[in-house]
Amino acid sequence: MKNNKFTVLILQFQKQAGIIECKMGPKGREMGMAKVLAFVNQKGGVGKSTTAVNLGAGLVRQGKRVLLIDADSQANLTEMLGWQQPDELSPTLATMLERIISDRPIEPQNGILHHKEGMDLLPANIELSGLEVSLVNTMSRETVLRTYLSEVKRQYDYILVDCSPSLGMLTLNALTAADRVIIPVQSHYLPVKGLEQLLRTVSKVQRQLNSNLKISGILITMVDNRTNFAKEISQLVRDTYGKAIRVYDTEIPRGIKAAEMSAVGASIFSFEPRSAVAKAYEQFTKEVLEHEKCREKHSARQL
Repeated sequence: MKNNKFTVLILQFQKQAGIIECKMGPKGREMGMAKVLAFVNQKGGVGKSTTAVNLGAGLVRQGKRVLLIDADSQANLTEMLGWQQPDELSPTLATMLERIISDRPIEPQNGILHHKEGMDLLPANIELSGLEVSLVNTMSRETVLRTYLSEVKRQYDYILVDCSPSLGMLTLNALTAADRVIIPVQSHYLPVKGLEQLLRTVSKVQRQLNSNLKISGILITMVDNRTNFAKEISQLVRDTYGKAIRVYDTEIPRGIKAAEMSAVGASIFSFEPRSAVAKAYEQFTKEVLEHEKCREKHSARQL
């Protein structure tokens, strides 16, 4: 981490009001509107979809109304929640975005699926990859998802967007629509260069498209507590980024049950409620809520 340009980028994040400190709460989000959290990392296999499912289920268990949005044409989130044939689903996120692009009216609740654990889902399928290509030539191409979310925000407390493992047009749409970014990072892989690129993208979106966007934090996932290496990686993440970006206290352990839960279309709370992974996601949910509560208290003082 002796890259001077990256050091400058980290210092920029330290100076940007509200990027990590709850005392710098968001401005401009209307009361009663859902908070939009985007799960982003351009490296696949870091636990984005798993975290979206389990945070969504955890928030429902805390009495929150939750909409999950699958913004990845691979449809991992859709399949994890039990819809194993996503290409047979219609309408989907691609349908909604295509209608907005072509300036046709939408029925916002159309296509939203209801999961047995209380979350709602707007699914994805392979059609989303074709739509991403068409976005390139669309006017206001980065704001199409935000336009859709404006139609459903009042029905939910939280909207969780599971992004594709890339920094393409759909991910830019998610960042433009989001209030917060959560970055899952696998404990045995420190994607320094990847995170540098991601942080640059977030910074650019903040400057040009969404000044209210904040990085909620980095979540360390798939931790193998049996090895010293995992502990060293965890500490390295905290030492490298912790002064500029919140690194959640909670760490998600590696667990076979977490991998198996997708086969039955359930969250870890339903599939294996007593597991270490379930306990970790319960703690992570509480940490996210406490952080939001802190932000809101400070925002209220500023009114």
